[in-house]
Amino acid sequence: MRSFQWSDFLLVSGGSLLATAVLMVVTALIGARVGRHSVVDVTWGGGFVLIALVSATVGTGEAWRRTLMLAIVGIWGLRLAWHVFRRSLGKGEDPRYEELLSKATGNTTLYALRKIYLTQAVALWFVSLPIQVSAVAGDSVGVVAAVGVLLWVVGLTFEAVGDAQLNAFKADTSNKGKIMDRGLWSWTRHPNYFGDALVWWAIFLVSASAWPGVATLLSPIAMTYFLVFATGARLLERSMAERPGYREYQRRTSYFLPMPPTNT
Repeated sequence: MRSFQWSDFLLVSGGSLLATAVLMVVTALIGARVGRHSVVDVTWGGGFVLIALVSATVGTGEAWRRTLMLAIVGIWGLRLAWHVFRRSLGKGEDPRYEELLSKATGNTTLYALRKIYLTQAVALWFVSLPIQVSAVAGDSVGVVAAVGVLLWVVGLTFEAVGDAQLNAFKADTSNKGKIMDRGLWSWTRHPNYFGDALVWWAIFLVSASAWPGVATLLSPIAMTYFLVFATGARLLERSMAERPGYREYQRRTSYFLPMPPTNT
């Protein structure tokens, strides 16, 4: 059985941190150029793909697991980056970042570097620890990795189908002013965020199939917290709360975990 080598992990983790730092600096320059720091949301998905690529290339763990991790992170991350890019075309700054930058007392760019890009870089590195550890871990328990892949399929389906259903709903001009409550959106108010959370628990399971991947448990917990309580569903709920019909939608539809809609 191959033992975990800390020197190999430090090489992968250091390379991932350096790649993330470069990516965020480039993104910050682009954001300053176009006057829209929400470009970092596109980088979020792509950043995980970059870390998975570095980990797969530099890592010394089992080749099939490194390849598998690169594939599941790559498919998820590139789909998310493309989705966010298309959604943001022709739009201005995200209200979240406008509110954050309004608190700047000095140079706005330096403030954005610290509050937006540095924060995202640290989150990227921490949440991606299962990817990094998996790249240098020892022998795998195949059944655990297989369960992770199955969970990933479910999560990606929820996320992609939820986004597609919402896009189709918004594209229909007859739905203007209405609340999306069809398809997956009738079972959970946030099928895309729910799917995203499942994907990261799946990535954790693939990593946990080999020691010490199980020790990266805090990474999927952190991502789930972001999605449910911090920058994801809870923030969106606050912005939607006063929309006509949204209170009724909240009463009959589960907040996060998919459940049959209730009659009110």
